[in-house]
Amino acid sequence: MTIQKIDVAYTAVATAENGRDGRVSSDDGQLDVVVNPPKALGGSGAGTNPEQLFAAGYSACFQGALGVVARQEKADISGSTVTASVSIGKTEAGGFGLEVAISATIPNVDAATAQSLIEKAHQVCPYSNATRGNIKVELSVA
Repeated sequence: MTIQKIDVAYTAVATAENGRDGRVSSDDGQLDVVVNPPKALGGSGAGTNPEQLFAAGYSACFQGALGVVARQEKADISGSTVTASVSIGKTEAGGFGLEVAISATIPNVDAATAQSLIEKAHQVCPYSNATRGNIKVELSVA
């Protein structure tokens, strides 16, 4: 799905220096972090890593999409949380790939309603739409 240029409401800009072992910052100065590979990938683990940044963005975005869906469905999602677990590993083709597990805790609705809400949020969330068909994304209710 492609959005038309006229539909773009905001563009985030970030610049990386030294790849996975350096720094990443946004053009507005709100984000400025040291990035290092995790120890599991042979790095120092001293800073954050791209997978953590992706997990943070995805979980926040998914929580926002959950809010949109909950308002439409008139469901109470107060006290809810969304956790994104982003895994990296080697692909069969020899490169690297990602997998994502999204887990939501929605205390004020029953399990069936919670499952329905996260499935609908998965259709709304821009991160889900960007990754759909490209990486494995699993959804669960905690």
